[in-house]
Parts: sequence; structure tokens; C-alpha cells
Amino acid sequence: MMNLSSPILVFFFTILVFLVLKKLLKTSFLHILVRSWRWIGDKFYVYQIFKVPQFNDLFQENQLYHKVSTYLTSLSAIEDSDFTNLFSGSKANDIVLHLDQNQVIQDSFLGARVHWSNEKYSEGNGKRTLVLKLRKKDKRRVLRPYLQHILSVADQIEQKNKEIKLFMNLEKNPYENGRWRSVPFTHPATMDTMVMDGDLKNKVKADLELFLKSKQYYHRLGHVWKRSYLLYGASGTGKSTFIAAMARFLNFDVYDIDISKVSDDSDLKMLLLQTTSQSMIVIEDLDRFLTEKSRDVSLSGVLNFMDGIVSCCGEERVMVFTMNCKDQIDQAVLRPGRVDVHIQFPLCDFPAFKSLASSYLGVKEHKLFSQVEEILQGGGSSLSPAEIGEIMMSNRNSPTRALKTVITALQIQTINGDARRVSKVASRISESRSVRSSRDETGETGGGFCQESGVQTVREFKKLYGLLRMGSRRKESVDLSSSADKEGSLQET
Repeated sequence: MMNLSSPILVFFFTILVFLVLKKLLKTSFLHILVRSWRWIGDKFYVYQIFKVPQFNDLFQENQLYHKVSTYLTSLSAIEDSDFTNLFSGSKANDIVLHLDQNQVIQDSFLGARVHWSNEKYSEGNGKRTLVLKLRKKDKRRVLRPYLQHILSVADQIEQKNKEIKLFMNLEKNPYENGRWRSVPFTHPATMDTMVMDGDLKNKVKADLELFLKSKQYYHRLGHVWKRSYLLYGASGTGKSTFIAAMARFLNFDVYDIDISKVSDDSDLKMLLLQTTSQSMIVIEDLDRFLTEKSRDVSLSGVLNFMDGIVSCCGEERVMVFTMNCKDQIDQAVLRPGRVDVHIQFPLCDFPAFKSLASSYLGVKEHKLFSQVEEILQGGGSSLSPAEIGEIMMSNRNSPTRALKTVITALQIQTINGDARRVSKVASRISESRSVRSSRDETGETGGGFCQESGVQTVREFKKLYGLLRMGSRRKESVDLSSSADKEGSLQET
């Protein structure tokens, strides 16, 4: 038995060795053949060398070296090379590949093959240089477009990987060199998590994407490459959250200007001059500032900030202004050029309510949705998405209880709204009566119009008074049902 098995084992072992050797020989042969072919090609072609040093003679960093290094780390050739260096990146769990000393990798552009290597200036000084080698016959056709391609790709990579910062202005101080202080911008809001109309959200995203690609278009028109947005709506409707989502979408730094810390028009200009490209410049509650009687910055200063000559000293910037209401604002502030896009943030409607229920409670459908829809579509909503979201968050362990609480809050707000409308109509009745009595005393004609208006106002008052009576009864039933819910919850516990 042993005599039979031994030759068989030897046979299979021989075949295995033969296959391995064949594979190695084949691989080695192809490797040698490729290297030989390239060597022959190098001998027949004349190459030109370009060096990109890390520092200049004054030991100042060469920005082109940084851009080229960033570009080379994105090439697949550096991963496929026989050896390379691994470094930790600026972000957690980020690994960056760098060329090793005397390592050579290839790249291609417009059909031309180029070579990159990483070398030292001289031994001991620690300065390095990147060396580009390409054929002389390709230089005139390839070199400049290739370098522009490197800069463009490097900018995209840096913009994608950069850490967004939030800048806040300090009060003017002669002993301080700079007016801005920054902290990491860690707001988690994104366009996907924003609760707003889907079509409107898509339009804003498309507008921002088009803006980022429109540098040449703006320059052809002779316009500064910037875009301005007005976000208006009641408090709690999501304006500040939307600003954070825009910053995440654009990957822009945020400069939040507190006008109360701005001393005058000139100071506001200096703050703008100290902002950078690829940034969002934000002024919140602009309507409150413009309606103040005593302010250090004038209306003219704000207008110049929005589209004056100083606003041209920087590009690829987005300006965002927020207001609670724009009806009382001077139209000169809101004209195109100063404000390009107006976005209204309404109180909570039914689609927004469903999005909130899905996000906060994990509920997409519920038997109580129809009741909420009836209240909201009847125009009875005076609650913001933030208020409804807070109710849901406080009752997130019981979606049914959360929805009942929302319904109760909406009904109470509806009753309060009816009461305010009755108060307004009552004041109109009082005014019409005083006008009519004064005209009767003076013997003026035209009292028929006042009488007709008064009758119409009284009818409206009676109608609203009936609604208020119904609302009061509804409130009593709501209070009873809410107390019953409390008793039931206590019994459950």
C-alpha cells in the first residue's frame, strides 16, 4: 500500500511544482518583457524633466507641491505600486498614501504617459521635490492642460475633505489683530434630514449645484460669482437648520455676523473683507435690525454690504439673510442682486407633519393622521415644525400619546386664533360705530356706506362668536379627554 501511494504523491507534488513554476516564469517573463519594452521606448524618446520643490529659497512652502501631492494620492497607480508610504489623515480613520523616496508612478493625460517620482534636493537638508517626466513631443500639447487638471482635482479633493468651521465676530478691540474666532462646525443637519417641501428642497439643491459650476458664466456676464438667499418665516420653522444643511451641502465655512457687535458701516465692511472664498456669510433676524430706531450700522451700510463695491472683493460666496416677516421691509433691500432667491418657511402643514412623525416617531401611517390632516387643512395650524417636533420628542416612547398631544395643541391654538379674530372684528365694529356717530353729529352724507359696512362687520362678528362658542365646548371636551388619558396612563403605570 505504501509503495503505491508514494509514487502517486510524488506525481501530484511534481505537477504542483510545475504549475507554480510555470506561473512564476510566466509572470516574470511578462514583467521583464514590459520593462524591456519601456526601456527601449525610453531610449528612443527624448524626455523633459520638471521639478516641483517643496520650499523655495526663503523656506516658504510651495503651494503647487501641496496640490500635486494631493493629486498623486488619489491615483490608483500609487495603490498598485510595489511599495508606498501610509500616513494618518486629518480626519479619524483616514489613511493617506504618499510616494516613497525614489518611487516612480505613471499617469496618463490626453493620451500621453507621464512619470512622477519623489526625490530629495540633497542629503541631510530634509527638503523634497516632486519630479515630472514627459516626452518632449507631448510637452506643448499636454503640460499646461495637465497642470490645470491637477489643480482642479486637488481643489475638489481638499474641498471634499476639509473640516467646516463656524466663524463668529468679536467686538472691535484695538488690541486684537483679528475680528473672527472659529470653532469646528459640527451641526448634523443635512438636506436629506430637512423637513420641508420636497420640490422646494430639490429646487434649492439644483440652484446651489448650478451656482458652483457657473464661475465662467458669471464672469462672462461681468457679475461677481456670489449668490444670496432670503429665508423668512416665523420662529421655529427651520431657517437656522436650513443654513446648516446648506453649509453641509456646499461644504463651505460659515461666517455668522452679529450686527450688535459691529460698531459702524466701516467696521461691517472690514468684517466682509476678512472672509474667505467658498464661504457662507449669514446675518440672522435682519428685519429686527432694520426696524430698530437706534442702530450703529445704517441702512446704506447694509445695502453696500449686500451688493456694494466691497462685496466684490471675494468670490464663490453665498450670502444668507433671515427674517420673520418681510412685509415691512424696504423693497430696496429685497431687490434682485441684493437678494436672488426668496424661500418661505411656513408653519407646519400636513406633509411636514408626516415627515416629522416619520423622523421623530418612526410612524409613516396612523389612524390619528386623518384628524390631524383635518385640522391642518382647515387652516387651524399656528404651530411651527419645531414646536410639533418637541412634542413628539417628549412623547417618543408612545407614538399614539404623542399624536394625541399634537392634536390637543393644534385644537387649543385654533381656539386661541378664533379668539384673536373675534377681538379684531370687535374693534372694527367699535371703529365703524364711532365713525357713524361722528358723521351723524356733523350732518355729513355718505352714512349709508358706514351703515352697510357696520352691518357686514356685525354679521362677521356673530359668525366668529359662534365659532368661538363651538371652540370653547371643543376645548372642554379636549381637557376632559386629556385628563382621561392621564388617568389611563397612571393606571397603566
